[in-house]
Amino acid sequence: MKSFCLWRHKILLSKIHSPQNLKNLSQSEIIQLAQEIRKEIINVVGKNGGHLASNLGVVELTLALHRVFESPKDAIIWDVSHQCYTHKLLTDRYKDFQTLRQKDGISGFTNTQESVHDFFINGHSSTSISSALGLLTARELNNDSGKVIAVIGDGALTGGMAYEALSHAGQLCKNLIVVLNDNQMSIDHNTGAVSRYLSRLTMTGGYQSFRYKVDKLIDKIPYIGRPFEKFIFRFKRALKGLFLTNNLFVDLGFEYVGPLDGHNEALLEKVLKKVSHLHRPVVVHVITKKGRGYSPAENNPELFHGIGPFQISDGTVETFDTTSFTEAFSQIICQKAQENKDIVAITAAMAKGTGLTSFSIKYPERFFDVGIAEEHAVTFAGGLAKGGKIPVTCIYSTFMQRSVDQMIHDIALQKAHAVFMLDRAGAVPSDGVTHQGIFDISLFRPIPDLEILSPVSQNDLKLCFDWAVDKGTCVVIRYPKLSCPTEFPQFSSPVELGRGIFMPCTEFVIENVTEKQLEAHKNKVLVVLTGGMYPEAQKAVRSVLLEDGYADMYILRFIKPFDESYFLELAKKYYGIVFVEDGVKIGGICEYLKSILAENGILNTKLLGFEDKFFSHGTRDEILEAAGLSVNHIKRAIKQCAK
Repeated sequence: MKSFCLWRHKILLSKIHSPQNLKNLSQSEIIQLAQEIRKEIINVVGKNGGHLASNLGVVELTLALHRVFESPKDAIIWDVSHQCYTHKLLTDRYKDFQTLRQKDGISGFTNTQESVHDFFINGHSSTSISSALGLLTARELNNDSGKVIAVIGDGALTGGMAYEALSHAGQLCKNLIVVLNDNQMSIDHNTGAVSRYLSRLTMTGGYQSFRYKVDKLIDKIPYIGRPFEKFIFRFKRALKGLFLTNNLFVDLGFEYVGPLDGHNEALLEKVLKKVSHLHRPVVVHVITKKGRGYSPAENNPELFHGIGPFQISDGTVETFDTTSFTEAFSQIICQKAQENKDIVAITAAMAKGTGLTSFSIKYPERFFDVGIAEEHAVTFAGGLAKGGKIPVTCIYSTFMQRSVDQMIHDIALQKAHAVFMLDRAGAVPSDGVTHQGIFDISLFRPIPDLEILSPVSQNDLKLCFDWAVDKGTCVVIRYPKLSCPTEFPQFSSPVELGRGIFMPCTEFVIENVTEKQLEAHKNKVLVVLTGGMYPEAQKAVRSVLLEDGYADMYILRFIKPFDESYFLELAKKYYGIVFVEDGVKIGGICEYLKSILAENGILNTKLLGFEDKFFSHGTRDEILEAAGLSVNHIKRAIKQCAK
């Protein structure tokens, strides 16, 4: 019986090799296919991890889009694209779906290298309307046919770029289709005026019911239906003025359709077919439920937004005894906020991911979730600082890329006392090229008056954060998606401006290796590293010691400012220097330090960092191996410098 159920589970899905295979399926088969898709997504995400709730919410919508439109002739552009799993299953990637987010497997986001049905590599929010409008305009200039559809979530509408694109699309009056997937959530609960506005639109179903009855009646009138098209359009606009006052999308020049039940595939098909014949921009407002069909995800969509492997039977997530940097920061900011009433916290729709949930509960009046609006978050922090508060803004490194100008103009130039916690710095497992946190050092290091710290442990993170709040000015603190390393006495050393943490190899208890043997070495090597690379560097150093080598460590607590004279005096004591940085080499701190040593005649150096290319998804170890930053790579560099 079990084998029969497994066979039946894949009876339709295994036969779908392109969207064209969907065209002739009956409505009952579409319902069955939707069930099969949900089971497949749950099984694979349960094993590999991934974005579950958002993908379960768009199964019927994706089916309807591919049933109505002719991909890739018609381009479907997914905003963020973490909800594209059904799309992948329908575009000949079912056979590879088990490799989701695994090394050399398929990406958890759209990827142009995987399929002609993916038009962009996309992992950041609020980009789809701009991309779709540009693609549509180019097609029209080239006299190419085909519709362009942007699918954007309500959470992504909190990003200002989406409104810039909507305004431009209304101005150009292109026949762009924007599908608004309204699930009342982004990653954390939506906040602000946009959420309230969409909720108000959701309550206007009476107009839509009346509208479709009128459409159905007009369609049945022979000969005279088409001549009334302009009249009916104006009539509907008048109705909208009555039922939907102050409709933002209409004011921007869009036709507005909705709200629609996003899990009624037949209704979605019917509406999308009508919309496909319009020759003006249109917003199709669809109401969906995150986690649809899997009760643990429906009941806790935040947890199941992006999740690691879990127990499918009950949704149980494996827990670990170790403390991550994110969890450590969560405790640290709550303790500090109790001491200092001026501390306020800001997040861009990522309270849970950045460790601010506890803060938001304890100090709700001092917590601000600005939505997916990183640029605003940074400038908002500048305003808070001007008013005498100490804003602590928590954003993933990859998303902070959007705020370079704001950091220059609204923070550093203003000499604002503001603290920025950059989570997920360095190698980021599973999410791939769009989420690697390897650019922040090169992006922010050139900014005058900006201080950048790279803590190595939980205790060091606390020391750095306390310093940033009490003594710093414009401060960035970056740390990886990683468990905090075991504490050593050196990690508790006071914060000295511009100086790092020196850690001699004698700190490591190595069997059969005495201090006398270590001191006898002539070709001693110093490993200079950013805090996020400590676990790998430590293992490499221990391995070198066991093989009768010698290497001390200098951990760059301060990336900027940097005490060059202290570092030079330290470096002169060593035969060779190995630099290890969890950021890109170009413009990084280690490239700069290597040049300083060269200017002072110290040439026996090796530089390990991320090369000038993008790095795909995999585990942390796999990404570091591909980047030449693994334990073995560091060990090899130490040995080469010691020769």
